[in-house]
Amino acid sequence: MAVSSLSSAQSVSGVAWQQLQQQQAQRNADQAEQTARSLQAQARSAQSVANRAQENARSISVEANQADSRANQAQQGLVSLQSMGELHSGFDELRQQISSVLSKDLAASQPVQSAPVVNTSGQQTGTLISVTA
Repeated sequence: MAVSSLSSAQSVSGVAWQQLQQQQAQRNADQAEQTARSLQAQARSAQSVANRAQENARSISVEANQADSRANQAQQGLVSLQSMGELHSGFDELRQQISSVLSKDLAASQPVQSAPVVNTSGQQTGTLISVTA
């Protein structure tokens, strides 16, 4: 009987050992599952942050494109103003040239004051008109 009780004690201890191993394996599996859930939550959080950053980058890109467009329009406006200034300056110069030419022509077309003509009666002609008839 001593052999049978030894054998029975060994089988009980083997079962207990197997149960301990199963419990340890279950704890390991539970811990791994908890770690996986935690890592998945961190991954979702990181993905959310990345999505917000990407949306922010898109928004900044749109704003940059709009600013670039406004800068191009401002540059075109500046070029237009410079062209208008040059055109205005050219018109001023042309007006001065025309004025100079016209004033020279007017001075040349002014009749020279000549001495009055004396007729045979000794009267000056061309300065007084008699309207009596």
